[in-house]
Amino acid sequence: MKANVGGIDRVLRIILGCAMLGTGYYFKSWLGLIGIGPILTGFFRFCPAYPLIGLNTCKLPDGK
Repeated sequence: MKANVGGIDRVLRIILGCAMLGTGYYFKSWLGLIGIGPILTGFFRFCPAYPLIGLNTCKLPDGK
């Protein structure tokens, strides 16, 4: 997998994912587990939707 998630995008995904998990926990809702998706894409630096729409926020030349 070639990295396609850049620095700011990565941080925002992790923060948003944690907020979603926290909100789900607070309201005792399983929907908060959706926050796992942004956290994983932030940590792995790869978003499977980005190649489909032709987007790449990673500034590294070879995506490593």
